[in-house]
Amino acid sequence: MLKKAKGQARMRALGAMSGTSLDGVDAAVIETDGEEIFGFGPSAYREYSGPEQAAIRAALGRWPGEAGVAEAAEVVETAHGVLLEELIDGVDIVGFHGQTLAHDPGGRGTHQAGDGRVLAEALGRPLVWDFRSSDVDMGGQGAPLAPAYHWALARWIKAENPLVFLNLGGVGNVTWIDPARGPEAMLAFDTGPANAPVNDLVATRLGLAFDEGGLLAAKGVVDEAVLQRFAAHPYFFKLPPKSLDRGDFHALSQEVAGLSDADAAATLTAAAALGVALGQEHFPAPAERVLVTGGGRKNPVLMRMIAEGLGCPVMPVEEVGLDGDMLEAQAFGYLAVRVAKGLATSWPGTTGVRAAVGGGVVSEPSGSFA
Repeated sequence: MLKKAKGQARMRALGAMSGTSLDGVDAAVIETDGEEIFGFGPSAYREYSGPEQAAIRAALGRWPGEAGVAEAAEVVETAHGVLLEELIDGVDIVGFHGQTLAHDPGGRGTHQAGDGRVLAEALGRPLVWDFRSSDVDMGGQGAPLAPAYHWALARWIKAENPLVFLNLGGVGNVTWIDPARGPEAMLAFDTGPANAPVNDLVATRLGLAFDEGGLLAAKGVVDEAVLQRFAAHPYFFKLPPKSLDRGDFHALSQEVAGLSDADAAATLTAAAALGVALGQEHFPAPAERVLVTGGGRKNPVLMRMIAEGLGCPVMPVEEVGLDGDMLEAQAFGYLAVRVAKGLATSWPGTTGVRAAVGGGVVSEPSGSFA
């Protein structure tokens, strides 16, 4: 339960996240001062309808002003507005991530659809958005941004030894944390594709949103030759921090085009696990345990494959009392408070930015609120 905030030292923040899996919008309330966590509030989820998801998919890889982007942004703003309105009572500030359509750090930048100014007006609250651009402008990857929150969670669960948070969304990413050291000692990076290739496969072939419970993958046989070519991808030889766009491993989907549905799902699932296993080679020290968040933690086939590749306990974050469905949304509420207070949201070890930086744009509503 949330405690009553004293002034603005503790703030009730409402965060929203729509990830690369393209399934829908998560929203959650958290109470924090931007450093410590004091409590968790209500949360909610809104699934994208078929037409809404199609509009977003049609704009993937595109930049502001290009065909379909305005339509996708309208979908994102409308869906978020409806959901956030359900949780807005008692909230001091909102963190809105938007929907990533294109991500090209070192090139064109990063593009999240959705105008935070529109939502600030609709919700009547200060709203923080465009979290990634400042980091990219300072030479960072702009991702992942959740490590700041993972650090706070490590303190919340009173972790003592090095551990890893693994997020299995459309793309996988890890945060290595040593609780005995400060957040500047964290290491974070994208591990490779996670749920996105399998989701795309079953959507195209079977009209399904995802491989529920890994049932399709469990029936298939992994194509080891595809995995060997996957492991040879240049991305895995780059030192972190490093990040990916949803479409960076498009060739992987082409590699399984000739396989049966089950074999293709099994191979893509194994590739997601292999990316995590290859990533552990970069950890500064072995992790005592890996805490998994995101939709992939509900896939027992993927979780088993990851555990076999890592050689340490791998468990959903629920086993330490956290909410794996809402952790990313909570993260952007937490980050919103950090931005409002001028605190760092990323470090050289998490995004490769030249120095610790606080990203995000704050939009104030024109009217007042109670």
